[in-house]
Amino acid sequence: MATNQVVLVTGASTGFGRLFTETLARKGYTVFATMRDPKGKNAKNAGEIEALAKKESLSIHILDLDVTKDDSVDKALKAVIDKAGRVDVVINNAGFVVTGLMETITIEEAQRQFDTNFFGCVRVNRAALPHMRKQKSGLLLHISSGAGRIVFPSFGFYCASKFALEAFSEAYNYELAGQGIQSVSIQPGAYQTAVFGNVQQGSDTARSETYGAVNQILGKVSNALAGAAGNAQEVADAVLRVIETPAAQRKAHYRVSPQDVGVDAINDVCAKTQDSLLQAFGIADDVKFVTANAAAKG
Repeated sequence: MATNQVVLVTGASTGFGRLFTETLARKGYTVFATMRDPKGKNAKNAGEIEALAKKESLSIHILDLDVTKDDSVDKALKAVIDKAGRVDVVINNAGFVVTGLMETITIEEAQRQFDTNFFGCVRVNRAALPHMRKQKSGLLLHISSGAGRIVFPSFGFYCASKFALEAFSEAYNYELAGQGIQSVSIQPGAYQTAVFGNVQQGSDTARSETYGAVNQILGKVSNALAGAAGNAQEVADAVLRVIETPAAQRKAHYRVSPQDVGVDAINDVCAKTQDSLLQAFGIADDVKFVTANAAAKG
């Protein structure tokens, strides 16, 4: 399918981001696959993506982007606009996992978790939104997690970063609706990706000495997640479906998981509660989505 839509993907070197890049490019999208240090640390991954693009004649462009650095984000978005003239979809995918009892995770480690998983999305969106407003259209896709709705002990700071991302994504969806821009979260369950190989653990382990049996929870949860992991291509296919869903029919949150552990039920309750809240405050009409054409006329 031919399309003139331009997509930026963060964290595209491996895992979900790599799959998003390949899946969308094969469907005719122009994809800017961003990653840290594509000429150094990620040279092998960048080279593999470029080789695939050449072999299959795909419109994929590699860009250096570190979501924790303002200047890196701004430089990458400028490069996208200079090359393609627009940006239609941003996929905020960059992230990692810090595990361990919360008391064992230092302030610095917790800050790094949030700086990538949450503030990275803040930076990228702030850089992209001026261009989307000019177009009167756009889609911000946040790769969240089922852990943004439910809590796993020993994954507390990771869950907290994804809970924050869920709130951030939904608030943006309300605020941007009148300009023809949408903000959506994708909530994957357990999938086998490179994130499992990049898990970081809290370093202040001396604080765990009094926790007894609770120290065994991390191993139990990790084993259960690994054993339940599905085919990550399912998430890439879901992202494609969301992008190709007519804007007026898109939902604010999409669960994608091999198992149903209650996230859909939580999403349903939250949606009803939010609707009631917006009505009670008299702002429901203010946050209704308008089409790009209507936004342009406005």
